[in-house]
Amino acid sequence: MKRFKVVYRNLKKAWGYADFNTQEVHIDQKAKGKKHMEIIIHECLHLMWPDESEEAIVKKSIMITNTLWYENYRRVDDRNDLPLQDGTK
Repeated sequence: MKRFKVVYRNLKKAWGYADFNTQEVHIDQKAKGKKHMEIIIHECLHLMWPDESEEAIVKKSIMITNTLWYENYRRVDDRNDLPLQDGTK
């Protein structure tokens, strides 16, 4: 698997959740900006490390989110011209 599928939904009681059966990340369609980034990272971490505690996932997702946000990563840049570490794009 090269990535997790992200599904946007109108969630009422959470910003997002990880579906372990389908390996999908479900995100509330109202999530925008930095919160959107945080929730995607958070739910991906749940799928990657299902035995981690919620507290540990929160700390890690916030650290990654703040680092990427500080480095000015935003959703508007859609360039895909450099390969990832495994050689894929």
